[in-house]
Amino acid sequence: MEHLGVLSVFAAACVLGVVMSQTTLSPAVTITTVSVNVTTPTMPGTTEPSCSVLNTSTCAACAPGTYYDNETRLCSCCPDVGLCVFPAACLPCTQGFYQPLAGQLGCLSCPSGFFSNVTRSPVCRACSPGSYNNNTASISCSACTPGFYTSLPNSTSCNPCPQGTYCNSSSCAQCQICPAGSEALQVAAKQCTSCRPGMHKLSHQTICQICKSGFYQIHWGQENCDLCPENHYCPSPDVNPIQCPNDAFCPEGSTAPGYCMETFFRKAGETCELAPVTIALLVIGGGVGLLFIIVLVLRMKKDNDSELSLARTPLLRKDRPPGRFYGIPCDAEPVYAGW
Repeated sequence: MEHLGVLSVFAAACVLGVVMSQTTLSPAVTITTVSVNVTTPTMPGTTEPSCSVLNTSTCAACAPGTYYDNETRLCSCCPDVGLCVFPAACLPCTQGFYQPLAGQLGCLSCPSGFFSNVTRSPVCRACSPGSYNNNTASISCSACTPGFYTSLPNSTSCNPCPQGTYCNSSSCAQCQICPAGSEALQVAAKQCTSCRPGMHKLSHQTICQICKSGFYQIHWGQENCDLCPENHYCPSPDVNPIQCPNDAFCPEGSTAPGYCMETFFRKAGETCELAPVTIALLVIGGGVGLLFIIVLVLRMKKDNDSELSLARTPLLRKDRPPGRFYGIPCDAEPVYAGW
């Protein structure tokens, strides 16, 4: 019996040697994107599957979203890095990481503006508008706080709302223009404030405007200003219209009462008329002017008459003093000798 047992063990060893000599380690499928040198695998223990009894033609590349486990004994039976006999032996990418390719040695971290909140992810997701992420390997995005916004996906930061706009909630993808009658004077505004009295704002405007001259507005948060009514005047756009004085004019849109020229004019209905003193002065002035003209005409007539009389006067007068020439008066009549 002892000889029979020895022969049985010897026969089993021979059969096992034949089987090991005919076993091939060439895989039927080799898919890899990385070429590295393979180190000689360590021999598994007696409690682990032996590489000699595994069919290495079933080795396959780790699927996208997973990576090769360098510590897995089952994968060490495959000749190329990134291949495993059992897909379950490939490690999944954790949250915040991804791997788009098969048969890789590791996972990639999601860049800023992207995130991955699941394991075994082949891609990262972009932050949606209204959220941001400025870290790598993130598992989520942060919402923009009130007063800030971002309208683009995969943003790494949020922008403050510009002047005249606001955002009163988180995750704003766009800031809103303040409604009519309100404004936002600061950037990153969370809410709008009403326009002050004397000011107004239309829905498409960004800041409140002062009422034009001749208009007024005494209420808060108004869209338009009111025209100063007739028989009133509005010196300031933020006060009620003031009653026009009885002796003044105040048409629509007046900023101050209009008066006739004192002393010389007076109000008569909607116009100015001459005052009595003005009429008296005009009459007196007209009389004085007429008298002056008459005197001037008489003076000119007198001067003309004088010039005419002088023109008619002879150059030598007969009443000039007598003169003598050789004892004969110069003005004596000539005496003829009778020749």
